[in-house]
Amino acid sequence: MTRLTPPGAGTVGPPPARPPGAHGRPRRVAMLSVHTSPLHQPGTGDAGGMNVYIVELAQRLAAINIEVEIFTRATAAALPPAVELAPGVLVRHVDAGPYEGLAKEELPAQLCAFTHGVLRAWAGHRPGHYDLVHSHYWLSGHVGRVTAERWGVPLVHAMHTMAKVKNASLADGDTPEPAARVVGETQVARAADRLMANTEKEADELLHHYAAHRGRVAVVHPGVNLERFRPADGRAAARARLGLPQDALIPLFAGRIQPLKAPDVLLRAVAVLLDRRPELRSRILVPVVGGPSGSGLARPEGLQKLAAELGISDVVRFRPPVGQDRLADWFRAASVLVMPSRSESFGLVAVEAQACGTPVIAAKVGGLPVAVRDGASGILVSGHDPADYARALLAFAGDPHVGARMGRAAARHARSFGWDRAAAATADVYGAAMRERRLRLS
Repeated sequence: MTRLTPPGAGTVGPPPARPPGAHGRPRRVAMLSVHTSPLHQPGTGDAGGMNVYIVELAQRLAAINIEVEIFTRATAAALPPAVELAPGVLVRHVDAGPYEGLAKEELPAQLCAFTHGVLRAWAGHRPGHYDLVHSHYWLSGHVGRVTAERWGVPLVHAMHTMAKVKNASLADGDTPEPAARVVGETQVARAADRLMANTEKEADELLHHYAAHRGRVAVVHPGVNLERFRPADGRAAARARLGLPQDALIPLFAGRIQPLKAPDVLLRAVAVLLDRRPELRSRILVPVVGGPSGSGLARPEGLQKLAAELGISDVVRFRPPVGQDRLADWFRAASVLVMPSRSESFGLVAVEAQACGTPVIAAKVGGLPVAVRDGASGILVSGHDPADYARALLAFAGDPHVGARMGRAAARHARSFGWDRAAAATADVYGAAMRERRLRLS
């Protein structure tokens, strides 16, 4: 793997083709993540499931001999130009705009600078250094359009979320995604050689909302790190490590605190539950693990104020984002994970919790019906009425056997979502994009 940019001048225009790697797969991929770094802590700011996705996928691709160089925007002057994340995975920091204080909504103005930085890094290599570009989120897709065309390689793009889908499911008072993003996503959908969707539902949304070419949409389920997220030594040990009561009913929210993730629905559901079953107050604890993000940054204390207004501050515990190993303990300690999201392209957190043996109560939206087996590994709720979530919580409060049975089923269900399988399927998508491009040019 090339770890330092070697001297030498690049060429203008598409480089000559070079033989692909084994099985027609790329030897080296340029992965683009403009607005959030794979080195950032998930659960705060703009870092979330996409960060986990990129890190895990890149590492597993490297394990099957596909080198990955991840380009992301530098957010501090002291960051080195390149950091080895793992053998075969390099993170390159690109200077584009102010290091700090730049909101995601301001990043479109920095895309030209970011593209220039990526092309400068490429110019220091021999022609054909990258076989393929894989961009994540629409901002990166715009950079991917230019770089893939310049290098003469395929563009594979993952939307992760889509403006039209999010705008159709906004919480009251939430800020809609701008028209510029809709236009941008449409352009990227047309330019990509392959669009990777997390589920069949997301594939259908790409076809319906963005007129994507059916033959260019590939469905690849994300994975879960089954070595980190596993039942391990069980709930009692995890609660002891976290200082949580052993006999409590613990419905957990873990993720970015913003209206789209709807943590307020959980708090309102707990208030409804305690109104109907006041005797539960002495044995319920509601951890909210995560930091404000997106439109939630406008009211960072909003959830704490809501808990006070609902009269449940005494049972709610707000905790900052934690590392992946600590997060696994929170999942093991919980009675149930609650994901009342208004939109989820997949719901990686739901699979991580299930891999730890914890069932999930989730909104029946996006990819969550794939991530959660309704009635087996968890409960899917139609809509966002707190009373419906209160009824689901009552199932776990009333019968401890429900949680144990669903927890065992959850762990079995999660085992089908390993990252090795996801990486192999992604490599196949890469290979198909490369073969199709060669046929078009022959």
